[in-house]
Amino acid sequence: MATFTVVVGDPETGLAHQLEAEGQDANRFIGKSIGEEVDGSAVGLDGYTLEITGGSDNAGRPHNKTVAGSRLQEVLMKERQTGYKPGRDGERRRITARGREMSDETAQINVTVAEAGDESVASLLGLESDDEDE
Repeated sequence: MATFTVVVGDPETGLAHQLEAEGQDANRFIGKSIGEEVDGSAVGLDGYTLEITGGSDNAGRPHNKTVAGSRLQEVLMKERQTGYKPGRDGERRRITARGREMSDETAQINVTVAEAGDESVASLLGLESDDEDE
């Protein structure tokens, strides 16, 4: 059974929340590609729609949207991309990256809120504090 760490970026507040998806909830992500949308109830965000923006596998290799499928491939990177930052102009390097599709090999999935629900992310996750009245 697959288990993922899902990092949810909330553009409204600028915060990121790490959540776990296991079992049936994790299966909702398998086969999805970077740029596709997933129902937020998979990670406890009922009423939200999440867009997959990236991820990484068990060894820390990033998912690259230019590689088809979920396989590993060496990609010649010429400019700044996920997983590569050139040190000087014209520098190129071959980097091993995983494809854009999520699979059992994926350890972390990065998502952002595409459509917000009625309640805030913090209230759904039980993170709101009582100090807001001050």
